[in-house]
Amino acid sequence: MSKGVLAIAEQVEGVFRKVTYEALSEGRRIADHLGSELTALVLGADVENISKELKPYGPDRIVVADSPALVEFLTDAYTNVIYDFIHQETPEVIILGASTQGKDVSARLSARLNAPLAMDCVAIRFEDNRLIASRYMYGGKILADVELDGTPKILAFRPNALDITNADGAGTLQNFDVDTGTTALQFIDKRLDTDKKEITEADTVVSGGRGMGGPDFSVIEALAELLDGAVGASRSAVDEGWRPSSDQVGQTGKVVSPNLYIACGISGAIQHFAGMSSSKVVVAINKDPEAPIFAKADYGIEGDLFEIVPLVTEEIRKLKG
Repeated sequence: MSKGVLAIAEQVEGVFRKVTYEALSEGRRIADHLGSELTALVLGADVENISKELKPYGPDRIVVADSPALVEFLTDAYTNVIYDFIHQETPEVIILGASTQGKDVSARLSARLNAPLAMDCVAIRFEDNRLIASRYMYGGKILADVELDGTPKILAFRPNALDITNADGAGTLQNFDVDTGTTALQFIDKRLDTDKKEITEADTVVSGGRGMGGPDFSVIEALAELLDGAVGASRSAVDEGWRPSSDQVGQTGKVVSPNLYIACGISGAIQHFAGMSSSKVVVAINKDPEAPIFAKADYGIEGDLFEIVPLVTEEIRKLKG
């Protein structure tokens, strides 16, 4: 019989992603509703010590799958270990972040378990003990409510869509015997920009588009740094080679859900809107009064971004003292 809620933690270089705490917080709420136990599963190498950092977010158990074979994320190895744990524990609900890694793992688990998956969720609720997930569909054009039928139910949540809350939980540490099984993938190399804030987890994102006119993004980089935010870009800016593809926000890029999204020189095509539609507050700066982005923005400033953004930056700097 299925029981309990499983939250799959995600860590990079020994540091938990913000979406892990969001998933645990929501997992605690789901477990309390079901009257069941919340388990956090941590995978990696030498991760037992950092696993204790999850205790304030409500897990009853923290299960550590620790092995040198898991030092780097390889989809097939991680999926094999998680699948073995699910087969042993039979949780009713599985929750994780819809990050690049989370989307990869959740889709594989859904196929292997023949289990229902709601990808890129922004909220869930219960109606007569039926679990209803809200998720964006059709490139962000609609917000659909979907009911998950079957077990385990897999929920992959959009980063920054959930609140992080502290909760009581025993947080008992347990170890899980790791067997990565047969794997086809081999780790070759990894390059990390450790000084760069991940745009999917930033509370503020300042993005530039074709209106930047070239690769010099210094004006919006200064604003983003002042706001402790991240720098994003439209597809046109990435296609021009002005920013790396890792900065792209949109249907074919990354989906962001910051508290504040500032679009500078971005026309606002539907493909871009699909990547930032769940932002809580949108500010648009564009010299074209007919730019579609103004129809989607909470606040709009018509004018030259190279004049307006430095003024905004200076005023914020004054306010911050």
